[in-house]
Amino acid sequence: MVQARTRIMNQLQAVALNEGLLCKKRLWREAGREQLESFALAPWASRRRRDLLELLDRLTPTIAELTQAIEQEVEKCPEAQRLRTHPRVGSLTALAFVLIIGRPERFQCGKQIASYLGLVPLEESSKERRRLGHITKQGNSLLRFLLVEAAQVTVRSDQEWRSKYFHLAMRRGRKIAKVAMARRLAVRMYWMWRKGWDYEQLKKFGSHAGQPGNRQGVPLNTE
Repeated sequence: MVQARTRIMNQLQAVALNEGLLCKKRLWREAGREQLESFALAPWASRRRRDLLELLDRLTPTIAELTQAIEQEVEKCPEAQRLRTHPRVGSLTALAFVLIIGRPERFQCGKQIASYLGLVPLEESSKERRRLGHITKQGNSLLRFLLVEAAQVTVRSDQEWRSKYFHLAMRRGRKIAKVAMARRLAVRMYWMWRKGWDYEQLKKFGSHAGQPGNRQGVPLNTE
């Protein structure tokens, strides 16, 4: 529904632009909408504008209601609350991760969780050659989509993630880089859940992974 609303809003923005009105987010304020509704359009264009606005008005309260329901469910789920402490991991992504994974103890390492979610490349190998293809896309497609979206938001807002993303994008291409960052996020969330850590604990223990005397640490970059 959020995707559908975004498409509708983009179409209405196009209507406004055709009439010389460029106000981006201000279009959805009261004054912006009044301007949008005031344009004298041709009959079918006017009907299209009216239909799009009606769809928008039906979707917005439904999305708000469902968003509130998700927030209420997260408040009942300590695991989702903990995962939500990771930057740019929202309530929906955290709750979906908990519900779809089930129990973290089912997996022994980050590679297994990435494989379960279909975020690892399909291997097509022979005796002479090892070839990695596209990701397997096995597992839950909704959670995979949410992880990719959350990882992309993190890339835009976090310097470390942005540097890693562009480094991968230059070597392997943007599509592979997006999947790699989603896989990285999935592995982080897995270890947070399995160890009972919030994000600050993940940074503290994970950053010392592999060092002598550290039995709690896990590799943050395990992919």
